[in-house]
Amino acid sequence: LGLLYQEYRDKSTRQEIETRRLQDSQTDPEESSPSEETPSEAEPTSTTENKAPPQISLLRNSNSRFNLWQDLPEIRSSGVLSILQPDEIKLQEAMFELVTSEASYYKSLNLLVSHFMENERLKKILHQSEAHILFSNVLDVMAVSERFLLDLEQRVEENIVISDVCDIVYQHTVNHFSVYITYVSNQTYQERAYKQLLQDKPAFREVISQLELDPKCKGLSFSSFLILPFQRITRLKLLVQNILKKVEEKSDRETTALDAHKELETVVKACNEGVRKMSRTEQMISIQKKLEFKIKSVPIISHSRWLLKQGELQQMNGPKTSRTLRTKKLFREIYLFLFNDLLVICRQIPGDKYQVFDSAPRGLLRVEELEDQGQSLANVFILRLLENADDREASYMLKASSQSEMKRWMISLAPNRRTKFVSFTSRLVDCPQIQCVHPYVAQQPDELSLELADVLNILDKTDDGWIFGERLHDQERGWFPSSMGEEILNPKIRAQNLKECFRVHKSDDSQRRKLGSRNRQ
Repeated sequence: LGLLYQEYRDKSTRQEIETRRLQDSQTDPEESSPSEETPSEAEPTSTTENKAPPQISLLRNSNSRFNLWQDLPEIRSSGVLSILQPDEIKLQEAMFELVTSEASYYKSLNLLVSHFMENERLKKILHQSEAHILFSNVLDVMAVSERFLLDLEQRVEENIVISDVCDIVYQHTVNHFSVYITYVSNQTYQERAYKQLLQDKPAFREVISQLELDPKCKGLSFSSFLILPFQRITRLKLLVQNILKKVEEKSDRETTALDAHKELETVVKACNEGVRKMSRTEQMISIQKKLEFKIKSVPIISHSRWLLKQGELQQMNGPKTSRTLRTKKLFREIYLFLFNDLLVICRQIPGDKYQVFDSAPRGLLRVEELEDQGQSLANVFILRLLENADDREASYMLKASSQSEMKRWMISLAPNRRTKFVSFTSRLVDCPQIQCVHPYVAQQPDELSLELADVLNILDKTDDGWIFGERLHDQERGWFPSSMGEEILNPKIRAQNLKECFRVHKSDDSQRRKLGSRNRQ
């Protein structure tokens, strides 16, 4: 039987992790085992849907050992493997991976619709508006996936050696993939509606539980099906990146891969912004209601403003000369709301309210870590407001609850401050790296959600188990527990990872420069 996309994706990313572990343990990346040549999602799959396009032996063979392009009987019997160069075989695997993973994804979408959405018992329980919020435009998403898969399969049928797939990706991204933005932007309301239905409607909870137990679902939850489109559009960008790393430089296939990657990046960014916009607006309204201004009022709600970090810190009372005092009264609690363009300093007052007594633009903040001053002044830093609410300079000596919390505040308050290790954007030849071996969901705005097999540059780390990292494939930054990953120790593998990412992003930069030059002309 073919794998559902959730299984497919999990197996593929774990294979990617194991491949990297193997490479990392070797002195020379070139000496890696044949598994290095396997695509990251090369797993058996089949398309058994009634709507499936033409009969294609390459994709419809359910024998589990045919998990690679080069293992297919049609390929082995053709003799083409003795003709193609090793780099071309790797490229064929990367393109084949994109096709087979789309088939697996379509299979899972089809199950979401036929098994859950169209279930008669569920239809009777759900009001039409509830069903609309829960399933959104999933029928449009499935129709787009079916059309996309048909074109991909047709390309595979043309020749046993796949000519290209990125031109098809480009056309579908430009013309059809906007349905993903609609679906993903609804995610906040979808999650909320699902939780509310589970809580308010026992009949809904019972039916969902029964449907999840069906062998078709292979032990996977209903929510894992709902999140499929967001996972797929993100993964598709990475699959195109994988192809881009393997095509010949300055070739036609590189051009199509660059075009496809650029369009996918636009869609993924729009999806992310859609999700953030929904949650940020509600969050800003909630914060506005809690603030009372002791100083001149500052309008909090703005379309271009969002929360970066909030929390309690201890403010040192009195002049710096009183540092030697050993008393709890040395510090007083304050509460900070840090937005992308503004810092608001408050004191908590009764009724879950906060009284604002100072503020400053984020660009006018400076931080300075204190040298070790003993236990009472551990995790203390200086926050300078170059121009506060009274249009003058102000300083605050602040104490955090831990080293990681201190560093997280310092980096959030002054993002341009130099970190312990240099970032990806500096084009450093070598930098500590880590690969994610456990997925992580961000709990705070300054944290970074991680997917299995993500590779990140380590920008900073703390003694109490936190890492500030920059993900290579999209340059997103944030904090996460160090237990979520394994450090990549082989410098050649780190250099290889950076080189591949430089190629993707330098090429993007080059395309933008050419476009800008043409526009100026």
